[in-house]
Amino acid sequence: MIREVEFRAPAKLNLRLRILARELSGYHQIETLFAALDWGDRLRLTWDSHGDGVELEVSGADLGAPARNLAHRAATAYFSASGIRGGVRIRLEKEVPVGGGLGGGSSDAGMVLRALNSLAGEPLEAAALSRLAGELGADVPFFLSPVPFALAWGRGDRILPLPPPEPAPVVLALPPVQVETPWAYGLLDPDEDMRPEGATHDVGALGSWEGLSDLATNDFEPVLFRHHPLLQNLKEAISEEGAHFALLSGSGSSLFGVFGAAERADRAADRLRKRFPEVRFVVTRTRTEFPQPREEGRPGDIGVP
Repeated sequence: MIREVEFRAPAKLNLRLRILARELSGYHQIETLFAALDWGDRLRLTWDSHGDGVELEVSGADLGAPARNLAHRAATAYFSASGIRGGVRIRLEKEVPVGGGLGGGSSDAGMVLRALNSLAGEPLEAAALSRLAGELGADVPFFLSPVPFALAWGRGDRILPLPPPEPAPVVLALPPVQVETPWAYGLLDPDEDMRPEGATHDVGALGSWEGLSDLATNDFEPVLFRHHPLLQNLKEAISEEGAHFALLSGSGSSLFGVFGAAERADRAADRLRKRFPEVRFVVTRTRTEFPQPREEGRPGDIGVP
């Protein structure tokens, strides 16, 4: 039997990212606030109950060996953990830039886990899926959380889902710069105490974009801006266009601005494209729910917007 599902794997923003401490292992403890976007990679999964193995086809970017791709690794891990028989073909159309700090690979992995579990009849419970996600990468568990807005601690894998604020227009700036996560963390001074004065405990402030504006910060900005002045220029330009706030996302190279109205976001993107012709700008919005992959042709299907 062959079954198929098509969906979008949403990119994420880090509305807040603080470096709390460096472990002896070299990993950094963080505090972050995730928000998912109504934009991301496109995936189609074809599950054949009589097939065998995982096949990955990628368009839109050269991601190297398929077996190293997070979507491929997620499918392989799922078959091993669930014990179900069959094979899957994954067709991945990349929209989210690699090294951009928008969690494209993590979202692909998380949504593949969701989709396979749905196609297989939910043999794995949420806790088992979350363990698989955590083994794949620190950001992957977020894409399995109940809502697309959450605080995270530790390595980013301790998740507290929160009620999302109203959807807000977002302008993404995707410069021709790729920042590898290990390199970005290596720029941090190991002798500097980067722990914030206090963690984010006022959950009430997270329910509105006004409150979020006061909390928006990213500890990677000072070090990455020194190496890539274009990123600082983009942040300042987005702010000048009237965004509630502008920020670097994650440890990558993408910038974003949250706006109060879609028309203002569209006008800002048009002006920014003229100022920075080498940069790709995308207008999207935040989400209030994750897409739930469903088999095509059945009630509850989610197509690709």
